[in-house]
Amino acid sequence: MSAPPVMGAALSFEVVGRDTATAARAGVVRTPHGDIPTPVFMPVGTHATVKAVGPDDLERMGASIVLSNTYHLLLRPGPEVVSHFGGLHGFMRWERPILTDSGGFQVFSLGNLREISDDGVRFRSHLDGAEFVLTPERVMEIEALLGADIILPLDVCPPYPCPPEEAQAATERTHRWAERALASKVRADQALFGIPQGGMDAESRATSARFIGSLPFDGFSIGGLSVGEPKELMWQMLEVAVPELPDAKPRHLLGVGSPDDLLEGVARGIDMFDCVLPTRTARTGGLYTPAGRINIRAARWREERGPVDATCDCYTCQTFSAGYLHHLIRAEEDETKGELLYYRLASIHNLRFLIRLMEGARAAILDGTFGEYRARFQEGFTPPNREIAEEQRRKRGNREDR
Repeated sequence: MSAPPVMGAALSFEVVGRDTATAARAGVVRTPHGDIPTPVFMPVGTHATVKAVGPDDLERMGASIVLSNTYHLLLRPGPEVVSHFGGLHGFMRWERPILTDSGGFQVFSLGNLREISDDGVRFRSHLDGAEFVLTPERVMEIEALLGADIILPLDVCPPYPCPPEEAQAATERTHRWAERALASKVRADQALFGIPQGGMDAESRATSARFIGSLPFDGFSIGGLSVGEPKELMWQMLEVAVPELPDAKPRHLLGVGSPDDLLEGVARGIDMFDCVLPTRTARTGGLYTPAGRINIRAARWREERGPVDATCDCYTCQTFSAGYLHHLIRAEEDETKGELLYYRLASIHNLRFLIRLMEGARAAILDGTFGEYRARFQEGFTPPNREIAEEQRRKRGNREDR
């Protein structure tokens, strides 16, 4: 049932339970700033803050790790400033684990504002046009200054759709950059995760996972998915990639965060997830419930005295009515804004919903009922409509988020 822990200077991972019918597994990732029970959802703190919530909110909702963005922190305030405050942990006053991505996706989404070569990528800031150069070595230097527990190397994320030769070139460059990142890693107390790519070709996906998996990374962050492709294709690519990665190391799926998608990812062997979707959705009035996503702006909630979700244990649902949240989001003259308190309360609820979903999945794996847990959730949860699904696919391209 269990695999022995894999020890390293910065991270260890132990599988403590497995589902017999799927690839789902429960584990523990151990870092210098604490343990991370898996499967786990990581709130995204793009600018060294999870939008609208504080570290105390994150602790109360059960967050065990947050993700921050190297690209945005490079532009503002700069890694040297963050290091001056003791790294991200001291800067944002979050004493639990942190993961920083490389910022590669944001750089490659800049289009004509960047130039890529085998050496790295030269780009202009979308804020003020200032020029920057990122290489695999420079990214390791920046992430050393930021001081996260888990760091990611510079990679090339091919767009969807794209010609097979473009996806292959991006994957091969990612492989070369992965080796350079390993050679230039600065701090022994940071764990470096490799990023398999491969585009939307099954053979390329498996080959990339096999190559990256053969390198001495501490874990793996599967990239290049949830970028606009149909979900069925995303799952197919995941199913060919995951078996090629070492079983005894943690697996992270970049940029996936819809509730139903989390359980599908867990069933395919993913341990860690991140996404801006729950907080972005909250800010626009979308709140998660076991029956699906509701629009709290709708008139039906105006006089609702009960909480948004009677089964939810978050601060918002335990304290305030759905009618109050409806009032807050519609209180401003410009109804696209709403009262500021709404953003905090809504974000707390959506984040706790996903964290609780993963807590339940972990418990179900450990007691042998994951199949029933997954089926029960899927039966009750109505997936987002096409418009919402398209919003999710665009999420990683938003330069103000991850």
